[in-house]
Amino acid sequence: MPLARSMSITSLSGMEEWDEEFDLEDAVLFEIAWEVANKVGGIYTVIQTKARLTVEEWGENYFLVGPYVESNVRTQVELIEPTNPALKRTIDKMNSSGCKFAAQCEEPPHILAHFHEWLAGLGLALCRQRLLPVATIFTTHATLLGRYLCAGSVDFYNNLANFNVDKEAGDRQIYHRYCLERTAARCAHVFTTVSQITAVEAEHLLKRKPDIITPNGLNVKKFSAMHEFQNLHAQSKNRIQEFVRGHFYGHLDFNLDKCLFLFIAGRYEFSNKGADIFLEALARLNYLLRVNHSDVTVVAFFIMPARTNNFNVETLKGQAVRKQLWDTAHTVKERFGKKLYESLLIGQLPDVSKMLDKEDFTMMKRAIFATQRQCQPPICTHNMLEDSTDPILTCIRRIGLFNSSADRVKVIFHPEFLSSTSPLLPMDYEEFVRGCHLGVFPSYYEPWGYTPAECTVMGIPSISTNLSGFGCFMEEHIADPSAYGIYILDRRYRGVDESCNQLTSYLFQFCQQSRRARIIQRNRTERLSDLLDWRYLGRYYISARHMALAKAFPDTFFYQPHDSETAQGFRYPRPASVPPSPALSRHSSPHHSEAEDEDDRYDEDEEAEKDRLNIRQPLALPTKKGPLPYPLPATAANGNGDRAIKSEKN
Repeated sequence: MPLARSMSITSLSGMEEWDEEFDLEDAVLFEIAWEVANKVGGIYTVIQTKARLTVEEWGENYFLVGPYVESNVRTQVELIEPTNPALKRTIDKMNSSGCKFAAQCEEPPHILAHFHEWLAGLGLALCRQRLLPVATIFTTHATLLGRYLCAGSVDFYNNLANFNVDKEAGDRQIYHRYCLERTAARCAHVFTTVSQITAVEAEHLLKRKPDIITPNGLNVKKFSAMHEFQNLHAQSKNRIQEFVRGHFYGHLDFNLDKCLFLFIAGRYEFSNKGADIFLEALARLNYLLRVNHSDVTVVAFFIMPARTNNFNVETLKGQAVRKQLWDTAHTVKERFGKKLYESLLIGQLPDVSKMLDKEDFTMMKRAIFATQRQCQPPICTHNMLEDSTDPILTCIRRIGLFNSSADRVKVIFHPEFLSSTSPLLPMDYEEFVRGCHLGVFPSYYEPWGYTPAECTVMGIPSISTNLSGFGCFMEEHIADPSAYGIYILDRRYRGVDESCNQLTSYLFQFCQQSRRARIIQRNRTERLSDLLDWRYLGRYYISARHMALAKAFPDTFFYQPHDSETAQGFRYPRPASVPPSPALSRHSSPHHSEAEDEDDRYDEDEEAEKDRLNIRQPLALPTKKGPLPYPLPATAANGNGDRAIKSEKN
């Protein structure tokens, strides 16, 4: 089923300036979500990274509401006394008599409440049922029923119009939650979702077409490393290599300098996140690398939390053996250096045969003996509680990727989120991503996809799909995504086997790239980070708020429609130099040797300047806090954009 567009999200920088000031002095914004200071999934990242820009717009009139979790409050919340007298009286009243709504302001402000996901939807429904003077927004980041249906291995997107939603929700015992989500979507003044693919899903499952798409952004400065990000990649890669040396001790028969690190990360949803198709593609990639006698080795990491009881003893032993070998080598080096120093002091050239004595050889022999291993390197780094039924381990047993010496593809399953305090792989997620060469996220159900977005802002190429919000967004804004290190897998119009072959082709092409080609590609990928910055994407949230205020308070705010076609978007062109992808640049003759000449035509500064010109500087929106660092988008379900401005009646 084709995706019928209800609104454009290409006009990121084509909006006109607002004609009048949008006065927020008498307006208050409440943003309500279960993941406020409570990390569960991607909504936590949305709210946390967007908060700074929202404060720039609303100042002290912006409030976040979430669950009180004592452990999170201690680490993420700074307890302060409210400065607003009306707010202080309200909080005191709530503390003394329970969570009761109390409006004690002499001149009640215009209240705007933004609810995220069905968990917060009850408050929205009650606001409308009790006819409270509150403008409401409801954002669904993923429909509840959609997630359940996709997990059930159905042809979801091609049958959206055919589902009996009430029956499907009842069969999965989520009918009460589904009704709450649907009620919130239908009752809100403004309904938004995070991507075009989810907008189509919401229209069929929640029976309302979203008023505006609000793509998820990132605080790019947090990940920005200027021109040092290539150095950071090298540093983080070295740390991963150290872990690999320990994990594969006794079977380290491959060259780490020709080793590529791939990874997939996220919630443990085996099919929804595409772990199934990734494993199958790895098996086919292993075959291709072996029959082509490739000297490249691929190490694929699966970072997905599962039920475990502790670290795997064999894995911990590997890191201990690696450390012992390092200590032994360091000791021998110190002894060797001391003898060399003493020989030079007396003016004699050292006798190499006497530099290492019997004790040194004994130490080294003991260290080598300790590296002997009778079993294969482990697949999983932890002891799984449900080893026999675990989807990833079951699939690995079926495809036969057991980390044997003959395999050119190695698999490491780390069923725990990464942490710098881990005794096994002491790296934060950000460091780990920087050290990898490629992120692989062939998701079947991914309303947005923060993992490939985080890869992009750190300059790491990634594979996404045309069923993820991120993949559709990039396809819409980049003429040749693969040249910029964004590979889009077709999982909508191809069968599973065809999609798996396409993924295998992407992986094999990536393995054929030279080191120089990968560096060029990382430079291009990192330059796309501006597309994902809240400085640009935050304007969609602003537009949704203004739309809600105008609908809830028509006597104070109103729409001023304009033609959205006048809003010119932008689109990254294909890079001027030859793309590094072998599929696009290799010659038909295997004896052709002009690849280096083609790469020499690459000019980083010239390409970067051309890419910068494709994103025009944001326009300014006057507010009480000064101009916002971004303009507003055109939004409308009927093809016309609308702007909310202060009414002259006020």
